[in-house]
Amino acid sequence: MAIRLVIADDQRLLREALAVVLGAMEDLEVVALAADGEEASRRAVECQADVVLMDLRMPGADGVQGTALVRERWPEAAVLILTTFEDDQAARDALAAGALGYVLKDLPPADLADAIRAVAAGSALIAPALAQRLAAREPAAAVDVLTEREQQILKLMAEGLSNREIAARLFLTEGTVKNHLSHVFQKVSARRRTEALARARERGWIGDSKA
Repeated sequence: MAIRLVIADDQRLLREALAVVLGAMEDLEVVALAADGEEASRRAVECQADVVLMDLRMPGADGVQGTALVRERWPEAAVLILTTFEDDQAARDALAAGALGYVLKDLPPADLADAIRAVAAGSALIAPALAQRLAAREPAAAVDVLTEREQQILKLMAEGLSNREIAARLFLTEGTVKNHLSHVFQKVSARRRTEALARARERGWIGDSKA
């Protein structure tokens, strides 16, 4: 099935151009356009979106607020942020709000489509140039604070529970657990459970494992 996509950008020409380009991909279906974050969250619910492509700088509800609203109202959708080099702090805030990734607006269409596919599959994605910029600018703040749900899941993962067991414990679907774990992995720059747990312990988010 095609990935159901909502595009949010306050510039009408840009969002319509993106809709034309991305809608031409066989596996992508643009189901709605939005001018701000609040409208994007409503459209995501109405259209049961898989991915919301979210601009950061928008009047009204910006991309950070929009990301939080999407995660609250329709957590099944992954949020992919579109940003520029001037949006470092906003990008960091959006990740903390639950965005699964962010990319630059000058990304070639084919690469943007690949990024959408990646977050739709639950993979965290950060534009390398932006990740390096954030780390160089403020190394200590490069890792974003986990949400309450992410903290719960991380602690259960540290106890050795599987995704299925975590889902049962928290009354969530297994897919939702995987989505939250992708966010955790992205925030600690890890690809595996063991690596994520090790980095979380380094940051004091969880205690040391017992022998």
